[in-house]
Amino acid sequence: MTIPNPKHPGWMEISIHIDPVAHEALSAFLFDLGCEGIVSGDYSDHTLKAFLPFRDDSQEIRNQINVFLKNLKEIFQEIPSPKVGINKIENQDWNHNWRRFFRPESITHKLTVLPAWESVPNMMKGHIIRIDPGPAFGTGQHPTTRMCLSAMEKIPLPRSWNMLDVGTGSGILAIYGVTLGAEKVVAIDIDPEAIRWAERNIQLNELSGAIVLSCNPLQSIQGSFSMLTANLILGEILNLFLQFKRVLEPEGWLIISGILREQVKEVEEGFTQFGFFEQEILYEQEWSCLIARKMNTGS
Repeated sequence: MTIPNPKHPGWMEISIHIDPVAHEALSAFLFDLGCEGIVSGDYSDHTLKAFLPFRDDSQEIRNQINVFLKNLKEIFQEIPSPKVGINKIENQDWNHNWRRFFRPESITHKLTVLPAWESVPNMMKGHIIRIDPGPAFGTGQHPTTRMCLSAMEKIPLPRSWNMLDVGTGSGILAIYGVTLGAEKVVAIDIDPEAIRWAERNIQLNELSGAIVLSCNPLQSIQGSFSMLTANLILGEILNLFLQFKRVLEPEGWLIISGILREQVKEVEEGFTQFGFFEQEILYEQEWSCLIARKMNTGS
């Protein structure tokens, strides 16, 4: 006897208009809430959309979101109050349809990021990174990721060099480090789910064994590195400057993003305080990426 599949209840589409600086923290909360897909890159008004299997307790979901946003506003005091909308939509195969938001992306003339389910086009030149982002941050479509990848190409590194990627997300920066010739790459993220997806992407790019993945915090990482990348939020970056200095070798390179244009001055003050000198700032939309070098003071 064939048992029919129960009808899918449909989806709750949660739309939250909020400053991009809070998108990463909000996305993590929404995944914990049970959302199966989140899209932010296609909405120029900074709306973040999340999709949750429909439940009858929509008011309870709204209450949980409002409580989280209230707490978030205490951290990001400078952002305008978020606006929340919840609508029911008919069933769709979200696990398949969300892929239309992730397309091949030409990052630089040397690098193209390709969705894992896309075939490599004929005659494509340069480096190719295949990515299945899952819930992890870092597809190459967000300005902060693109700028970090571009910044990595700008750095004049010695023949022998290594790299530490802090908050690796999908693993895309670590993967590009190996592609550019790093002899050793360590990628860390305190989110085990991010590490799981980074491992999948490393396998997709046939780099298993080339990158060391860890959930350990930066404070526990030993050794010294030629390059450190950190695509995080401002508060985390400011709290980690001392650790950046500790693990970077003299004249090592620091690439920082996740920073809004109006937050650049605070990062530059950190450079001065902890012995870095600024080399270049990249800008895209409201975001910035800073390239700095550790002063050779013997510490």
